[in-house]
Amino acid sequence: MKKLTAGVLILVLSSPFVVAQAQTKPGDTLKTQNIEEVVVTGALGIKKKLDAVTAASQIVGTKELNAASNPNAVQSLTGKVAGLQITTTDVGVNSTNRIVLRGARSITSDNQALIVIDNVISSSSIFQQLPPDAIESVNVIKGLQGAALYGSQGVNGVIVVTTKKGSNSQKIQFNFNSSVEISSVFKLPKIQTKYGQGIQDDTFSSIDYNGTNIVPWENTSWGPAYNDPTVGGQLIETGLPQADGLFRLARYAPVSDHFGKFFKNGVTFQNGVSLNVGGSDSYAYLNLNRTNSDFMVEGDNMLKNSFLFKAGKKMGKFRIDGDINYIYKSTTETSHDLYGEMIQMPSNIDIRTFRNSGLEGNYSAYAINPYWTTQNERYNSKTNFISAVIGLGYEFNDHISLTYKGSLQNTMGDFDSYNNGFKFTREYNGTGTGIDGTIFSDYGTGDIASSFRQSTSKTSNYYGDLLLNLNYDLSNDINLKLNTGINTQDNNYRINEVGGDNLKIPGWYNYGNVLQPYLAYQLNNYKLKNRVFAVLGNLDLSYKNYLYFNGTYRQEWNSVLSVRPTVTNIQDVRSYGYYSAGLSFIPTNAFEGLKGDILNYAKVSLSYTGVGNAAISPYAVDQIGAFPTGYPFGSNTAYIANQTPTSEGIRPEKIYTKEVNLYLGFFKDRLTITGSYSQSDTKDLITRVTTSSTSGLASLQSNFGRMVNNTYELELGITPIKSKDVELNMRGFYSSSIAEIKELPNGIDEVNLLSYSTPGVGIFAVKGEKFPLIKGTKYERDPNGNIIVDSKGNPLTTSTFETLGKAMPDYTIGLNINFRVKGFTLSGTMDYRKGASFISMTKRTLLFTGADPMTADYDRSQGYIIPNSVQLVNGSYVPNTTTVGDSPDYLGAMSYFTGAGRNIGENLVVDGTALKVRELALSYAIPKSILASTFVTSATFGVFARNPFIKYADNNLNYNDPETASGNGNASGIALDTQYPNYRTFGFNLNVTF
Repeated sequence: MKKLTAGVLILVLSSPFVVAQAQTKPGDTLKTQNIEEVVVTGALGIKKKLDAVTAASQIVGTKELNAASNPNAVQSLTGKVAGLQITTTDVGVNSTNRIVLRGARSITSDNQALIVIDNVISSSSIFQQLPPDAIESVNVIKGLQGAALYGSQGVNGVIVVTTKKGSNSQKIQFNFNSSVEISSVFKLPKIQTKYGQGIQDDTFSSIDYNGTNIVPWENTSWGPAYNDPTVGGQLIETGLPQADGLFRLARYAPVSDHFGKFFKNGVTFQNGVSLNVGGSDSYAYLNLNRTNSDFMVEGDNMLKNSFLFKAGKKMGKFRIDGDINYIYKSTTETSHDLYGEMIQMPSNIDIRTFRNSGLEGNYSAYAINPYWTTQNERYNSKTNFISAVIGLGYEFNDHISLTYKGSLQNTMGDFDSYNNGFKFTREYNGTGTGIDGTIFSDYGTGDIASSFRQSTSKTSNYYGDLLLNLNYDLSNDINLKLNTGINTQDNNYRINEVGGDNLKIPGWYNYGNVLQPYLAYQLNNYKLKNRVFAVLGNLDLSYKNYLYFNGTYRQEWNSVLSVRPTVTNIQDVRSYGYYSAGLSFIPTNAFEGLKGDILNYAKVSLSYTGVGNAAISPYAVDQIGAFPTGYPFGSNTAYIANQTPTSEGIRPEKIYTKEVNLYLGFFKDRLTITGSYSQSDTKDLITRVTTSSTSGLASLQSNFGRMVNNTYELELGITPIKSKDVELNMRGFYSSSIAEIKELPNGIDEVNLLSYSTPGVGIFAVKGEKFPLIKGTKYERDPNGNIIVDSKGNPLTTSTFETLGKAMPDYTIGLNINFRVKGFTLSGTMDYRKGASFISMTKRTLLFTGADPMTADYDRSQGYIIPNSVQLVNGSYVPNTTTVGDSPDYLGAMSYFTGAGRNIGENLVVDGTALKVRELALSYAIPKSILASTFVTSATFGVFARNPFIKYADNNLNYNDPETASGNGNASGIALDTQYPNYRTFGFNLNVTF
């Protein structure tokens, strides 16, 4: 049976399933003619024909992953797989991602897909550090029937990553690839350019500008209009007095792209070399890669070195495979808080002029100089990851074999952070203004304490599969394959941290230099350990070449669910059974007359899965106590019972999934259609609920509630042009995953996942509503939807949180294009997401500072009348003509946006709809006829762009990218003002094989 090679994988990408008559591409080792010959790697490394796969999956090959030279393998998947949502939770040089397949199935767990690398469970952080050029393929298993063998760890789907290994070329082959890219900040917030720096304060000058004043050290844009002839375009004092006691002078006019002036162009270099060789019974592959990234914030950079070696040898009936993967990563970055400080900056400020002004000479007395932050507040990390994998196999005969796959992974981290601190002593004098006689800290920012933290961590994971494999033809038409064995996992994590405030000697970052060590509860010092043991079986039955059955069963013992009941020493190690069944039918193979020039392939698959989700942390069921600070009084401590326990009788969440898939190929796969529907019904949801105060508990975590997730996917592949010199492939998809909370405990209608009192917003799981739901305070409105205000023009708001929107999109539409003309290839990836919303804390900051366009679409000197507002007069609603606070002046207008206007949740909701062109790449492969007389086998060079075009919804004035989130959990839907904006990248690459 022939196996899937790199060239065939690329053809998979051009349609929802494999193009039947694949042509040999440069670098192919085999030619595949029929879909029946295609073999894919699934759970536990079990390989099977694509016909026999009963769960929805999609393969992404190495060329598509590397088209735009993205150094982050996770991000390179974005927009290429239906039902896959990748959210960037931390834009920066050390970015992190959240990977979700087909939406949420749980309230408590993070709903992220399981990552498996070379048939061993790994993590998304390791996946994104793998050099993309070392990846052969990524099999995204979306259907749970294909992931059921992983038990509780596979409940959110599985991404199976297969790295490259040596070819069968019988000779040594070298490959060199290199890319250089430049990144620049993209989609910075749009702001009003009608009013500049200032506020209603005559401390600096008593000159009145239509109701307001110029204040050079203000961080807000509540000053005079730029078109005021008495000040507009004039040189005025700006910022705080400098070291010489003088103010800087700058024109009172908006500075173009003034936020962008702080960021620089980021530059990333990637260089990799690989060696591979192989024969009929052995292979070897070596990959070396180095990535240097200089981020767009000054001083932030990353260095990554990776080493991957794989080798295998067959000796008679015995086979051995092994690989060693080592990744070293070093990063340094500053606090992202600087972005929240910087976006307060009025539009007449050019921040670059304050680069060397320090804190006491900043553009404002109410904000920290971002340049000071980059130089004095740093977070440094060094991680060393090493993984050793060994695979052993022995064939007893043609029907029975024994295989073992074992892996030991270690990640060692060394982290430190420091803040050099600052004590404000300089007194401003000699300006003749109200600032004389004051110091910086008088304006609200106290002295900044110096601090230092240092921690080391170690993660150790053992993973092992021992499988007995049977392969028998029960008759001429029926084949049986059985894999049965055990799976063992041992996971350990340890972290030790020291730190404190006040460094005795400035600039010496050592714990011995700390004068005020942190208390124990302020530091991370703990160990975590959990084990998983399972017995499992996988059964595949096939009838002729058109009917396939797959069944799996796993009995799993997970230590996080084991419990030692209170007042006993007996450990209750509980186990749970997980199962799945799937059927695949190929009508075009079953009925010869059905297959022809129009319909050449058809497949229908059905599956049912019942798995569990162990959505609790290690030791959660251990009833340990707590050490409260200040209890019973003062600085004393004590020991009290755990007030937020987990029930000892907690069970895994039970997830029952039904799925149906349809695959159709027409005109020799020039037109392909794939449809998929799945429903996941999660019972015994694990969540935490507030308890009665009489119980003595603050909350209890146990099994409560039920959730249902419905997923629809449709893919269309078209190859309108296909010839030797010209080929056009297009693949589009539609996907929608909607989760709804069906049940919660009696008397509880919602679960609070994350909320704020100011502003009044939060993320909730609400019975009968889609999940996750955004709630917050709203304006009170009349029957016609008009905002109701009181007699003084102030808006009336709800006293409770109301529904504001949902955090997950209704649907996503994607398009991938590949157009080849002889040696030139143009490829592109784009998608459109519709229906989600998010809360923007960036908008809240801009409303406060008067920079948001909403704060300037009226005459501030006349006060502010809330648009479309009404008042209740004599029992009827009449149009409102009263300014907010009944204050028809500049102060009244400002007081609204610095008060209620920025704290009403409804004002902060932003439409998350977005159209994104993710990648564009143009490459040229030098003809082999030109290379024939050289030692070079193939050579390709190209140019690429990532995020070259993005269109947000009309009410998202670039506040935040809709795909950013404040954390890795389910409480997505809130974007902070400390999250950097998106960025786009342009570059070129070179790939040479010899």
